[in-house]
Amino acid sequence: MSAKYDTIGLNYAELRKPDPRVANAITGALGSARNVLNVGAGTGSYEPTDRSVIAVEPSREMIGRRKPGAAEVIQAGAEDLPFDDKSFDAAMAILTIHHWPNKEAGLREMRRVTRGPIVLLTFDPAHRPWLTDYLPELAALDEAQMPRMSDYEKWLGAVQVTPVPVPHDCSDGFLYAYWRRPAAYLDPFIRSGSSSFWAIGNVDAGLARLRADLDSGAWARRYADLLEKDEYDAGYRLVVTG
Repeated sequence: MSAKYDTIGLNYAELRKPDPRVANAITGALGSARNVLNVGAGTGSYEPTDRSVIAVEPSREMIGRRKPGAAEVIQAGAEDLPFDDKSFDAAMAILTIHHWPNKEAGLREMRRVTRGPIVLLTFDPAHRPWLTDYLPELAALDEAQMPRMSDYEKWLGAVQVTPVPVPHDCSDGFLYAYWRRPAAYLDPFIRSGSSSFWAIGNVDAGLARLRADLDSGAWARRYADLLEKDEYDAGYRLVVTG
């Protein structure tokens, strides 16, 4: 099975360590569910350890990087889940939906196999974090690959959408996690933990502008209000079905 993360997941486990504050939001949304399906599970980030979990992941690379003792994992895609109807109390999909070839089909499959809540951590493509000022290609990519917030209700029925603020010291290196650590984006190793940088290609010109603004102090002046914040609404959203 060909899967994108067979190529880009090489540094994922090291750079994408679950942040406990984000984890609390996900766990709270799962409620009292005792058996949970994790779709697009990757290396197992944010899988709860206090209940039964079955993971689904298409990438052999990501499956191979799951820790010993992680939940049972099945190699499959979201669009064709190998489970009976209403097999799970709840299901989750964390920062993965934008990679699915058929997002609507994948979410409808999650609804089919789940009798309780579906919990999604995703990104609102209408949001514009400051990094897009330097790399507008990221905004174009978000618009191209991220479902709109209105799509979730269309595909799943009634949902509750809640912002998930990003802590200034977030341990999970997803794309906009380094909002108060802008120099991190100059490090190619840090960038390797985000699929978006693999997708947009050459970022030299935008990063050169960022480096110049950091060196001159222009970035600190322009975004001075961010330096006083402990958390930031970068556009990440928790979408939970009823």
